[in-house]
Amino acid sequence: MLTFLLEPFQYPFMQRGLLAVLIVGAVCAVIGTYVVLRGMAFFGDALAHSILPGIAVGYLVNGSGSLFWWALGTAVVASLGIGAVTRNTKIREDAAIGIIFAGMFALGIALISTVRTYSVDLTHFLFGDVLGVQAGDLWLSAAFGGLVILTIAALYKEFLVLSFDPILAQTLRMPVRLLDNILLVLTAVSIVVALQTVGVALMLAMLVTPASTAYLLTRRLPVMMLLAAALASLSGVVGLYVSYYWGVPSGAAIVLASTLIFGVVWYVRRGEWV
Repeated sequence: MLTFLLEPFQYPFMQRGLLAVLIVGAVCAVIGTYVVLRGMAFFGDALAHSILPGIAVGYLVNGSGSLFWWALGTAVVASLGIGAVTRNTKIREDAAIGIIFAGMFALGIALISTVRTYSVDLTHFLFGDVLGVQAGDLWLSAAFGGLVILTIAALYKEFLVLSFDPILAQTLRMPVRLLDNILLVLTAVSIVVALQTVGVALMLAMLVTPASTAYLLTRRLPVMMLLAAALASLSGVVGLYVSYYWGVPSGAAIVLASTLIFGVVWYVRRGEWV
């Protein structure tokens, strides 16, 4: 058993993968609690897919060396754009998000189709490749992930009021629009941090599934964040083992592990809601 547990981590790429899933798990779980509590799951999915054009343009301009920055810039612009459309039009929020989501994703596919060698590089961003994470990727993920966590800690009370009672936030004359935009940008940054781990196609699971599982276990926000981070990290570690020993794509293995944990918790707790 000890050999089974330790053997994968004799390889540097597995060690880097382990650090990556721990960072991504913590960051996505913490921001994911707000995504779940505020009913922003569709927004998170749309935003994850909306960064595809930025990745494609970055690849066309500079190859695979600077895709993180192109993805980050696109994610921030897309998050603020979605927020502006949903606030300033008569169209329902889900419809506005769907329009931008579909348009951006289609643009990304169109751009990718012009890259003849995209199947080698860009599919990692679609489906994830945590075992291909490099040291530079880890530093970027740690830096921006730490920035997300620190910002949430600094604005914890404001985000708490905004998430549970938006009317009270307006009554207290809080800068609601600014806080909304900050939360959107933090979500965008978290998605880019997790991009190479699980990819665009499976990104929503990292934001929603661990936080939803924690929501079944507690109603206290700090505990929910800690539980979600622990569950996301556990899913990442289990996914690494599955990927190493059974050859399952790492992103899919992590998401399946997270979904399985949710299913077990739901099954155990289901009797309490009858």
